[in-house]
Amino acid sequence: MTSRLIAISFDAHQPEHLAHFWSGVLNLERADDFYDGVALMSGNAAGYRLGFRPAQAQKAAQNRLHFDLTSSSPEDQQETVARALGLGAQHTDVGQGSDASHVVLADPEGNEFCVIEPDSGFLAGCGFIGALACDGSQAVGSFWSEALGWPLVWDQDEETAIQSPNGGTKITWGGPPLMPDPGKDLHFDLAPDGDQQAEVERLLSLGAKRPDAAHGEDGTVLLTDPDGNGFRVLTHR
Repeated sequence: MTSRLIAISFDAHQPEHLAHFWSGVLNLERADDFYDGVALMSGNAAGYRLGFRPAQAQKAAQNRLHFDLTSSSPEDQQETVARALGLGAQHTDVGQGSDASHVVLADPEGNEFCVIEPDSGFLAGCGFIGALACDGSQAVGSFWSEALGWPLVWDQDEETAIQSPNGGTKITWGGPPLMPDPGKDLHFDLAPDGDQQAEVERLLSLGAKRPDAAHGEDGTVLLTDPDGNGFRVLTHR
């Protein structure tokens, strides 16, 4: 048994507003089926949605998870940046330096994302959302490879990356040290292929843990991965 990555979800103070921003940046349509917040179809071969769930938490530090958007040319990179700025993004400094070839922006709620320069061989063929770049350990990359059934496509110098067998967005982890919990971030929403409780037990055997509040709304089970990042296991869909 494995779980499907059904959504990559943003903690959002204004879910509708944030979904409108990302819909405009990525040219994505809204998904109106079963999601307990606002969701967009990712249009990505990896098969997930983008979710926006109401949250009260305040952002206290740089996100541990952020999107790397790809470009086909310098002009395409500039157009993506201009479109995002026009929709409410801002330039932000995460230590990238003035000579960086990628552009770092933050969405209207402060979630960082990068617009990558063209000709990135590592992200070739991954789609517009080329990567979800995560701060995290080699162990957590191996955990998510087992959890999702996505093979490791990079495992070197404590850096790991996985990708769906269908292609699409890569999920990468940069190795230690681990950044502090930002309080407000992106999270994985999983849908088990079979019995929810059996899948929860499998995930626990792989290294997941139960937080103090282990159950959410509508039968959702809340867990944390080996690095302490929260994720949800939905009922079977």
